[in-house]
Amino acid sequence: MTGETRRFLRHPSDVPIRYSLREVIADERDYLRNIGEGGLCFSSRLAIQPGTGIHIQIPIVDPVFEVDGIVAWCHQHGAVFEVGVRFEGIEDRYGVRMVEQVCHIEHYRHEILACEGRSLSSEEAAREWIQKYADRFPGGG
Repeated sequence: MTGETRRFLRHPSDVPIRYSLREVIADERDYLRNIGEGGLCFSSRLAIQPGTGIHIQIPIVDPVFEVDGIVAWCHQHGAVFEVGVRFEGIEDRYGVRMVEQVCHIEHYRHEILACEGRSLSSEEAAREWIQKYADRFPGGG
């Protein structure tokens, strides 16, 4: 694993991701792995050639987060591939920051259901997560 891939925050693999490469569109069995200022990593059932242009959608936020990038690397791990994507523009940093927080909140929502049996709406989970963790989120406070 390169130093570049370690810059990205680790997220649980329960956040669906969509991407398109010409005519190939992934379904929601592919999942976001890491995201950071410079790009993201996701698991894919398909190998994708480095240098390929890619359009990413993360459908857990409204409006859907969308960004264009370039596949930087692709490594096989068992039956799946981890695909690293470098974002094209600095203007995407704000959106990436928002998606990072939403990923944490959605994971928190799933964790509360599994551990405590409480079913929270996304809004309820966001309020609780912000109250408990926002000040510890990098750059938060």
